[in-house]
Amino acid sequence: MSQLRTIPLATLAALNLTACRIVTPAAAPPAMTHPTASLRQPMPLPAADAFAANARLGRGVNLGNALEAPREGEWGVTLEENDFRLIAEAGFDSIRLPTRWSAHAATEPPYTIDPAFLKRIDWAIDQALSRELNVVLNIHHYDELFKDAQGQEARFLAIWRQIAARYAGYPDTLYFEIANEPYNIGAATWNRMQTKAIQAIRETNPARWLIVTPVDWSSHRRLQDLQLPADDQRLIVTFHYYLPFEFTHQGAEWVAGADKWLGRKWSANTSERQSVTFDLDWAAKWARDNGRPIYLGEFGAYGKADMDSRALWTAFVARQAEHRGMSWSYWEFRAGFGVYDYATQQWRAPLLEALLP
Repeated sequence: MSQLRTIPLATLAALNLTACRIVTPAAAPPAMTHPTASLRQPMPLPAADAFAANARLGRGVNLGNALEAPREGEWGVTLEENDFRLIAEAGFDSIRLPTRWSAHAATEPPYTIDPAFLKRIDWAIDQALSRELNVVLNIHHYDELFKDAQGQEARFLAIWRQIAARYAGYPDTLYFEIANEPYNIGAATWNRMQTKAIQAIRETNPARWLIVTPVDWSSHRRLQDLQLPADDQRLIVTFHYYLPFEFTHQGAEWVAGADKWLGRKWSANTSERQSVTFDLDWAAKWARDNGRPIYLGEFGAYGKADMDSRALWTAFVARQAEHRGMSWSYWEFRAGFGVYDYATQQWRAPLLEALLP
């Protein structure tokens, strides 16, 4: 989810959802072995049971507006140890960790990632894993890639090779997600680039669970254009869901004209429910036909919608996803869509109940 992107109204119907610092190249930090790896006993999985790996993600929440901001804190969220404690104690199974690596990697070969930023990511992953939370680590807001795929391909792959090498020793409860919401890029180009990223990761992580996505902001309607390596069964497919967009993004400051939608409600009437179930059935059919599990990596309604409508919509989407065997991760923890109110240090009870009844 982009918090600072302006979207022309003309493009909204096609959407399903939804200052780089140059680091002087240096020797890449060594691979890490997770300190609790020998203590944790993650659920054993058959050699290629991606459906079991997906089920283990269960019910999750995105730690949004923090590490995917140009600098952590610029969008109002700096992660704290208490965030992970609260999420685990509430009963969530996983977190998704949106991360803007492109703001912390050199722009010239070998595209070295800032060691201090890597240590910050180490800390966040360890905070989650030590509390028995599964972690989805992605590349988020790599806008340069989708504006110039050919020019950024080498950097994109180099970033993934560094990430993969560093965390090769971590338990399989750490998942890698290739990229967040590809846009402005054709399906054929993205299929080729995503496959290259999978191959780059497999050099050091042959058994890591990977999460892959279609184009058009991870639209369920573009699942049909997704092409995956048939010989790699350790893949989970994701899409994002923010429909009806005029409801979920009413008043969103980064969406042009969104103030016109203020006051939109979602009452769970027959037509509204049928629209959601139609969309999720579409994704579920693709999953059955292709033998791939589905992770609903983002869904949520912005805080300017009324709470009753937000809770109804959130609960309905979550239960319908679960009914179709999909794991999910709500967008997000404690910013504009937040299930937690950081100012009052309290959960927003209707949303928490909608997610974890």
